[in-house]
Amino acid sequence: MASRPKLSGLQKQVLGLYRGFLRAARLKAPEERSQIESIVSVEFRKNVEAVDRKNFLYIEYLLRRGKKQLEQLKSVDTIKLSTLEVGQKPQ
Repeated sequence: MASRPKLSGLQKQVLGLYRGFLRAARLKAPEERSQIESIVSVEFRKNVEAVDRKNFLYIEYLLRRGKKQLEQLKSVDTIKLSTLEVGQKPQ
C-alpha cells in the first residue's frame, strides 16, 4: 500500500472548499448541477496552473473568496453559477 504525502492545512482547506462546492451543486436542479460542477472544476484547475504554490497570501485570498461564493451558492435563492473573465471583451 503506497502512502500518500501529508497535506498541509492550506491544501486541506482547498480540498474541503472543492468538496463543499460539489455538495452544494447536488442541491440544485439536475441541469444546473452539471454546469456548476463544470465551472467549479475549470476554476480550480485554472488556479492550480496559474497560482504559485508558495504564494500563501493569494491562496488565502482565493479561499476567502471561494467561501463567500459557496455561501451564495448554498442560498435557496441562487439557481445558477456563472464566471466573470476580467480583461475579456464582452461578446
